[in-house]
Amino acid sequence: MKVVAGLGNPGAQYADTPHSAGFEAVDAIASEIGAVWEPKKAFRCLMARGVFAGQSVILIKPQTFMNLSGESVAPVVKYFNSSPDDLVLIQDDIDLPLGRMRIRKGGSCGGHNGIRSIIERLGTQSFIRLKLGVGKDRDDVIGHVLGKFSPEARKVMDQVVAESVKAVAAILRDGPDAAMNSFNSFNAVNAVKNP
Repeated sequence: MKVVAGLGNPGAQYADTPHSAGFEAVDAIASEIGAVWEPKKAFRCLMARGVFAGQSVILIKPQTFMNLSGESVAPVVKYFNSSPDDLVLIQDDIDLPLGRMRIRKGGSCGGHNGIRSIIERLGTQSFIRLKLGVGKDRDDVIGHVLGKFSPEARKVMDQVVAESVKAVAAILRDGPDAAMNSFNSFNAVNAVKNP
């Protein structure tokens, strides 16, 4: 069973913020396949199920807050007898410019506390990440990731979220290596400037 987890913070006050970009991406996938979110208290998440890119998938949005994401993601992976290789994790990345995305297999948490929590709880780094670039404010990193998108940035992120649906489909259908070749050069800023 494939598990696609989008990271973010629960609550309306965190909607439309860089740190909840992963939530937006899995929401878009759920919308695409007509999957309905249901609260799953045992896993501390919202969960939706469906078929996406020819694969049976479990979509999850941890409701633990970002720094404890592993407490939700790891039990779901284990419960469905999935391996870490079956996990696609969608996260924000402040080290990528706004509008870019990067597919990566494994690797360290890169300072992202949600990813750190998942690595600790799974006991491995070997899962696929789709990193959505949100840029950063070097003077106020926390304020940046928890602040609302500007109207201009929102337009760019809408393009990124739409493209992330295609990227996850490609990962599931063709594998991460082929998906990297197709999507790691994507730049939504160009798409917004040249519609």
